[in-house]
Amino acid sequence: MEKSQKILKEIKQLKTSVALYGDLRQQWEDLLAMIDLANEADDESLIEEIQSDFESFKKSLNQVVLETLLSGTYDANNAILTIHAGAGGTEAQDWCAMLYRMYQMWAQKRNFAFSVLDSLDGEEAGLKTITVLIEGFHAYGYAKCEKGVHRLVRISPFDAAGRRHTSFASVEVMPEIDDDVEINIDPKDLRVDTYRSGGAGGQHVNKTDSAVRITHLPTNIVVTCQNERSQHQNKEVAMKMLKSKLIEVAEEQQKDKIEDIKGVQKDIAWGSQIRSYVFHPYSMVKDHRTSFETGNTGAVMDGDLDGFINAYLMAKSKGEI
Repeated sequence: MEKSQKILKEIKQLKTSVALYGDLRQQWEDLLAMIDLANEADDESLIEEIQSDFESFKKSLNQVVLETLLSGTYDANNAILTIHAGAGGTEAQDWCAMLYRMYQMWAQKRNFAFSVLDSLDGEEAGLKTITVLIEGFHAYGYAKCEKGVHRLVRISPFDAAGRRHTSFASVEVMPEIDDDVEINIDPKDLRVDTYRSGGAGGQHVNKTDSAVRITHLPTNIVVTCQNERSQHQNKEVAMKMLKSKLIEVAEEQQKDKIEDIKGVQKDIAWGSQIRSYVFHPYSMVKDHRTSFETGNTGAVMDGDLDGFINAYLMAKSKGEI
């Protein structure tokens, strides 16, 4: 049953890709037919409609081109996204919560499923860290563009003097790896700790030691999960997260042995950001990798990230970054 579900999912994804191409080809043929009609009838009144249809065609073409750029081994997979608050205390923890909402709304716009796997609240406000699962076709291919440090500049709502503050948060993204992908993990290399889940979750979740933390000793990678109802389910999800992280790091470092891997982490602070979100003294969000920017900060915080993601994928395909 599980294998059949995977095959049906793959068939659906392939049909979607074929349908996109079919629609694009039909748009192009209709556009050519209208141009021929306008030329034959010498009808200039059709020019405006042709221009409008051509802009619509270009938009569809760009979307299909982006789909072809998502050809990485795991680009079609679901994404596991983790946000960590950085330098800035309560400010940074509030920024972490704002980014969480931004990605949640982005996922909704793309009709991706979005669920929390693990989280740790801030002392006064916001979040210290949160891990979510984004489920959908090419979720990882798109979300991987968000990996890095995000910087916020604004008038602090926590500062009675109304001063401007700079906050940082880091975003990690890795693909959710299917169970049929083989990676050898020696049980002796794992330390498994259980603890009581925090936050909302119902009587069962909060009254049992169902949350699971797994540490991979050779790499010191730590994964946690407290979202599921049972310890067994949390351990299963945590192991899948660990497998994803080990494969991701192994690919990035291009090492033959997991034991030799040491993930490169940038400081979550000034000078290492990939994107800046400025709310004051002016409004602008700018990606420092592609120079793509917008003055509509409200739309960005409401999940309008496609411009940044598309610019990154195009630049990446051209070898510019």
